[in-house]
Amino acid sequence: MNDFAGFLADKVDAYIQLRQSLGYRFRKQAATLRAFGRFVTQGAHGGPLTQELALAFVRTRHVRPGHGAVPYGVIVRFAEYLAVFDSRTDRLDPRALPRARAMPAPRILDDGELAQLLAAARDGSPWHPLRGVTLSTIIGLLASTGLRSGEALRLDCADVDLARGQLQIRQTKFRKDRLVPVHPSTREALRAYAAARDRAFPRSASPAFFLSLRGRRLAPTCLTTGFRQAATRAGLDRGVPRPPRPHDLRHRFAVTRLARWHHEGVDVQRRLPLLATYLGHARYSDTAYYVTGTAELLGMAAERAFGRSGGAS
Repeated sequence: MNDFAGFLADKVDAYIQLRQSLGYRFRKQAATLRAFGRFVTQGAHGGPLTQELALAFVRTRHVRPGHGAVPYGVIVRFAEYLAVFDSRTDRLDPRALPRARAMPAPRILDDGELAQLLAAARDGSPWHPLRGVTLSTIIGLLASTGLRSGEALRLDCADVDLARGQLQIRQTKFRKDRLVPVHPSTREALRAYAAARDRAFPRSASPAFFLSLRGRRLAPTCLTTGFRQAATRAGLDRGVPRPPRPHDLRHRFAVTRLARWHHEGVDVQRRLPLLATYLGHARYSDTAYYVTGTAELLGMAAERAFGRSGGAS
């Protein structure tokens, strides 16, 4: 290992520790940076970190055009950090590798489509009723609270306070715990699910709130598969660019809440910090995205929420 490779490896480790100390999980990014360190070592590159070196690394891993934009972005941000310790470091062009395509817009279900999805989830497993009850309860929880699907699946029984109607959300995306109050109807749905779960598994050894048919914590792949199958049964994948995903329900919750505030005549910008806290966003800009980056979705949500009924309920 040459001097530059050793220096780079030390700074990669320090940078990963720094980002994780700030609350970021930084797992995929860490893997990218360590792979970059191995690339430098194996190629005996003598430094410094240049635009050409970063692009060469990305292109060895991503042959198809535009598919290296994400790992390249990781290297760009690391280079800014590295430049503090090595002034020879290039200032990398963040636009050198544009994304192959824009991220698809979330699919915002209207109330009727959500009802169809819930019915399809509930009635889709006649031989295993608990599976349908579990899936429909999770879908309802995501739609009514805007939780990330991973946050819902990580809930333990001790995190669900049915008496107070609140959830303790742990191990969030940014490692910040938060309390999430739920609507009375959501609390009753959770109570009904817990009763059905306990009848099926009266002596479960798992602390998880949502259980699979084996009595274990429900896996993300089970939720994704079940959600996709329910969307197909509900006819929500016909004639559309792409079927809905669990994370779309988080978008639905956010834009519907914002549309309601807009309809009520309140200052949406001033309310955004409240929504940011509820959703568990680390930065105000993450929530502001729903107003700026998804302005069309906000208009769609307002039309769907109020256009048919003529006003808020």
